[in-house]
Amino acid sequence: MQKYITSMARVKNPFIVTGKIEPTYFCDRIEESARLVKSITNGNNMVIISPRRMGKTGLIQFCYEKPEIKNEFYTFFIDILHTSSLREFTYLLGREIYETLLPRSKKMTKLFLQTIKSISGKFGFDPMTNLPTFNIELGDIDRPEYTLDEIFRYLAAADRPCIVAIDEFQQVAKYPEKNIEALLRTHIQKIRNSNFIFAGSERHMMQEMFLSASRPFYHSADMLELKAIAPEIYIPFIVQHFESRERHIEAANVEKVYHLFKGHTYYIQKTFNEAFADTPEEGECTLETIKTAIDNMIAANDTIFREILSNIPEKQKELLYAIAKDGEAERITSAEFIKRHSLASASSVQSAVKKLLEKDIITEINKEFSLTDKLFAMWISNLYGKSYVL
Repeated sequence: MQKYITSMARVKNPFIVTGKIEPTYFCDRIEESARLVKSITNGNNMVIISPRRMGKTGLIQFCYEKPEIKNEFYTFFIDILHTSSLREFTYLLGREIYETLLPRSKKMTKLFLQTIKSISGKFGFDPMTNLPTFNIELGDIDRPEYTLDEIFRYLAAADRPCIVAIDEFQQVAKYPEKNIEALLRTHIQKIRNSNFIFAGSERHMMQEMFLSASRPFYHSADMLELKAIAPEIYIPFIVQHFESRERHIEAANVEKVYHLFKGHTYYIQKTFNEAFADTPEEGECTLETIKTAIDNMIAANDTIFREILSNIPEKQKELLYAIAKDGEAERITSAEFIKRHSLASASSVQSAVKKLLEKDIITEINKEFSLTDKLFAMWISNLYGKSYVL
């Protein structure tokens, strides 16, 4: 039995790509986690901006497990990427709060039912636990603004301070209802015992929401831009996890993958998750093993990427191909860039770039444009016969 347990522990894949990441498998973001914990435990709200799948969720959940937060606060996390209305937002927030507190505090569960009267009457009942269940339908929230007001009153009455993290927060700016940002800002401004983490991947929109003087959330939170983990930290982390499980990998090969994906956490983790699975105990993870893992990842996303491309108008597509070819494109309205990529005109490029930025298909950093999704960029290059080189 002991031998079996040891064997199981030895072959556990250390490159986690879904769910909660245990501290052992979390590649340290010492500076960022310290900043987030310090800010939020000292009564501030925090904005985290980074490309999708760069590790925002992992960082927040890692900080939630820190004793100074875990033992002192109620913590909640919602991802609103796929929401399209205030009703959906309210539903997700209500469900997350209720289901998080249900196993932790009978007092707070009872208070929820007493405070959120607009929906608590529609709750189901679990005969096994003898407790109400949040199994209402979206349509049961017929007055979302009123229910949201109740939720904030409930948070204000909590018996310990609360932290609410809202991932892909830029989504609220796309809701059809008017003045949603102002409504949320008013609630958040009034509440004294709760702090908020606003995480977002659409850099353009998040900066507009928090740095534009005309917007309700202007200068209402500390800013943290999550960049790639430094190679001198990430590369040894990967090598060590191979070595500690009796597998070998050359640091130079890890470095090639790091630079290929420009430090993008998810794609690096996904590559080594598969490469590790294909490396036998006491074996070597070769460049060929790594390349197979990357090729499989590109192939697995083929349908999704074709769908994205099919929904992009022709003029925008032409500019997208040009940026993908350059990797990081500068002076995209210059005569030289337009001529080199056979684009129509500076005005058509300006129009296309605005739309592609709004859709978060491209990113602009210091006047340099690149595709937001590095794997999508590689897939486009593949499409036009320019395969990646490790």
